[in-house]
Amino acid sequence: MPGLEVAPSGLEVLQPGPLTLIQDPGRFGVAGLGLSQGGPMDLHAFCWANRLLGNPMSAAMLEITLGQASFLAHQDMTLSLCGADMQARIVSNGEARPQANWRSFPLKASEELQLGAAVSGLRAYLAVKGGFQTQAILGSRATVVRNKLGGINGEKLTEENTLEVSNDSQTNLDVSSNKVPDRYQPNYSDPVRLELLHGPQYMDYPPEQLTTLFDSRYRISPSSDRMGIRFEGQAVQAGPAGMISEGISAGAMQLPPDGQPIILMSDRQTLGGYPKPFILSRYSQWCLAQCMPGTEVSFVPGDLTHASKQWQEFVRFFELFE
Repeated sequence: MPGLEVAPSGLEVLQPGPLTLIQDPGRFGVAGLGLSQGGPMDLHAFCWANRLLGNPMSAAMLEITLGQASFLAHQDMTLSLCGADMQARIVSNGEARPQANWRSFPLKASEELQLGAAVSGLRAYLAVKGGFQTQAILGSRATVVRNKLGGINGEKLTEENTLEVSNDSQTNLDVSSNKVPDRYQPNYSDPVRLELLHGPQYMDYPPEQLTTLFDSRYRISPSSDRMGIRFEGQAVQAGPAGMISEGISAGAMQLPPDGQPIILMSDRQTLGGYPKPFILSRYSQWCLAQCMPGTEVSFVPGDLTHASKQWQEFVRFFELFE
């Protein structure tokens, strides 16, 4: 009828925090177009958030960096929250109650989910039953701001956004109180040891130069982002003077002329001309994604056979690419 107001639905963004993005596993097969893959920085927390809700791994969710975000439900829904501890709480009728991390939970219409500053870890993943419904671009909803693709208009979320949820988002008693087993919940306060596997230019460096990486400790630079994590510490020199640009894989360690390592992450460029003596193991990539700037890390030699077995088991467990 004319003039009849339709009640709002979905999840409204009240405060987006410094950086909140819609992410799914990423945009594959587009490197030839010069586009970044995107996807979650911490695939471990991402996959658990979907699994708690019985979602397919392709379902889109929110990646919230640093916290300080809040959301208002305009309909009953079931959510899950994994990753960094942001002291979540649910506000209903003016009263607040804490919401535990690494769990699924119901959020009723008119209730507000508030996230404070991250106290452990850096990125949290907020999923909804059925996934957030945004337009897929080139087969993915993943937001890559540098490419202006995915999410909502290719941008980070703002307080003007309301996210559409699936009709399957209503509270479901079978999934509304699931919990990730304690043994799979990382302790982000543990010392950070990152496993390095041999990369394409490993043989181009004198062994004593690469030993520098394992004998030194490095700090994560504040200039790090979703494209790459920069480190500050003992420089690694004596590598190849230059090389023809080539494709870059997730977790590749670049050594630019200043000898300060850079680990390339989800929004990495497709080509690069700096040598890459090492590649970070998958599990170490996810650990690194949860490290605050200033965190001190050490590099350790990794075992390719063990790292490959871990990755294969992870893919099978979460049915990641089926």
